[in-house]
Amino acid sequence: MTANTRDRLLDALETLLLEKGMSHVTLESVAATAGVSKGGLLYHFKSKDALLAGLVRRLSERAEQHLGDAVAQGTSVAEWYLQTPNPADAAEAVELEVYRSMLATMRTIDAGSSPDTDEVQQALSEMLDTWSTGLDEEIDDPVRADIVRLVGDGVYLRALLGLPPVEPQRYRAVVDRLLER
Repeated sequence: MTANTRDRLLDALETLLLEKGMSHVTLESVAATAGVSKGGLLYHFKSKDALLAGLVRRLSERAEQHLGDAVAQGTSVAEWYLQTPNPADAAEAVELEVYRSMLATMRTIDAGSSPDTDEVQQALSEMLDTWSTGLDEEIDDPVRADIVRLVGDGVYLRALLGLPPVEPQRYRAVVDRLLER
């Protein structure tokens, strides 16, 4: 089995989450969609929760790449964190849908109910900790870093829930206020 198989399995999981929802995600359906045997899937992911944790980690890697690209173009970590997702952008719309599916998945997980579930929680925690570290390194005031983090989380949650965004000029004023030096 190759890393390519692992990617195909995660692609299949994303596809099923987006097209059919979590209720249709089984190890068998993911394996079939990826064109591998269930044994091939279990070689890479020992359980459904391990598969979900793998997807969370891949989403985290994508976010880190987006952040790295933004910083390379002169955007601060805080500015990136406070960006509103743009559903009109095809790539961002797909990311929102995947995160929405993951959010629905996370609601079904009872924290601490099993070692596998802990793996999903750990993957989520690692993703959020990475972003927190970047904000903490960039912003001298830890309280302001937490405010930026909480505002960014709230804006993203609004987008995930399909709620209308804050009026752009007003939100720009919020961001400018938060980022004042």
